[in-house]
Amino acid sequence: MAHDSQVSYLKYGNQTGLWSWLTTLDHKKIGIMYFISIFIFFFIGGMFALLMRLELLHPEPLFSADQYNQMMTYHGAIMTFMVIIPGVPAFLGNFLLPLMIGAKDVAFPRVNLMSWYCLMIGAAISFATIFFGGVDTGWTFYTPYSLETSGNTIMMVLGAFVMGFSSILTGVNFIVTIHRLRAPGMGFFQMPLMVWALYSTAIIQVVATPVLAITLLLLALEKVFGVGIFDPKLGGDPVLFQHYFWFYSHPAVYIMILPSMGIISELITTFSRKIIFGYRAIVYSTFGIASVSFFVWGHHMFVSGQSYWTGWIFSLLTMLVGVPTAIKAFNWVATMYRGSISFKAPMLFAFGYLFLFSIGGITGIYLAVIPIDVHFHDTYFVVAHFHYVMVGGTLLALTGGLYYWFPKMFGKICSELGSQISFFLIFVGFNVTFFPQFVLGHMGMPRRYHTYLPEFETLNIISTVGSWMIASGFFVTLGVVIYALLKGPKSGDNPWGGTTLEWKTSSPPPHENFETIPTVTGGPYEYGS
Repeated sequence: MAHDSQVSYLKYGNQTGLWSWLTTLDHKKIGIMYFISIFIFFFIGGMFALLMRLELLHPEPLFSADQYNQMMTYHGAIMTFMVIIPGVPAFLGNFLLPLMIGAKDVAFPRVNLMSWYCLMIGAAISFATIFFGGVDTGWTFYTPYSLETSGNTIMMVLGAFVMGFSSILTGVNFIVTIHRLRAPGMGFFQMPLMVWALYSTAIIQVVATPVLAITLLLLALEKVFGVGIFDPKLGGDPVLFQHYFWFYSHPAVYIMILPSMGIISELITTFSRKIIFGYRAIVYSTFGIASVSFFVWGHHMFVSGQSYWTGWIFSLLTMLVGVPTAIKAFNWVATMYRGSISFKAPMLFAFGYLFLFSIGGITGIYLAVIPIDVHFHDTYFVVAHFHYVMVGGTLLALTGGLYYWFPKMFGKICSELGSQISFFLIFVGFNVTFFPQFVLGHMGMPRRYHTYLPEFETLNIISTVGSWMIASGFFVTLGVVIYALLKGPKSGDNPWGGTTLEWKTSSPPPHENFETIPTVTGGPYEYGS
């Protein structure tokens, strides 16, 4: 494995131009290619979101119901499978993991490149459906509608199937890299918490993603050959599809969330100027969340007719997730206690994450209570909860991580003023967009409808205005990044005073990452070399 990495440097180290990027085996270049791809997907998915909010600005329809359903499907599928799931592991994880453990590359450089091509091929297949009738099933592809609709569900399912290989290959690569390529002296309990987060995420990717692949394959077989698996007309069971789908998709939530928690751990310890409080507790809580995630899928199905005792067990297990999550939150706050906190832009994103993710987590406990969930099921309360966790959590952490590690990646530093403006626009806009949706859900407004009753109009107007603020914030982020790349001042090797190994090499790192492999002699966040 290490030999494979060394060969990659000899063969590709001095090539330049587009072809060198498309054939590179350098984990840093692959991480940057993921960054560019994911940002393009984010832009497209965000445009669909803005069109949906424009439709909901007033009760009078602007688009047809079918057009709205297609926009909702593409927004959900793009953001889930092409942005949030690969976002942190594929982009930041690819770039940073070898650096943070003192390695020259990942264990399987060619597999790493293949994972990017799987994402791109799967995405291309999914986008091609737009030109072949579109897809209007929602990103969950629920049966029996996905079997009966005239839209091109098969191509979308095939695209998601191929993208699943990207996730699996990345997970396998990270697991082997962490086990085999750590720097001399770095034991498991000397790894940065970001590495632990990527490690637990990789395990979920490898274990859970094949379940989705099999489910989508069965769906395609049933639609093409009429095999009775999920379609009740053919003797199938549509609830079985929900079990299969959510057995993957709830762990997938933690594929999105756990890496973001790793980012927050790094930001808080660096900008509090303190060693993280309760290092081992955070490590164990990371694996606690990953483990419990496989046993809570049934809380998506409280209204599906499952038995009383099954619902009760899933309700209890869902609440149990709050325990390791609360441990993390407590340790983050304890780390900041009496710390010398620096309110730089990355730390602002960490504060925003704590606020938004706390709201998302608490409302998740509400939805774990069966009577409350029955009332809120398929209303905008669920939409608000989901976005507070996914967007308020994952995307806020990803943006904060981008600002934090940008100097390491490109040797330039982003404008502090521009970065802070982007934070306030995103943070305020997010709350203006989604907090009213909690109220809309409580009032009974159903999701997935392209029109609504007049009494919901005022809150929908507020929500749509907030979406414009979020978009403005991310456009500011784009401007800050482009300006930094073109005219930004040089950053120095360690502008934030970080203690993990990636800050021990130059910015940007050389092709081989380290001139000499570092030797770890200190504890977590007290590294010596």
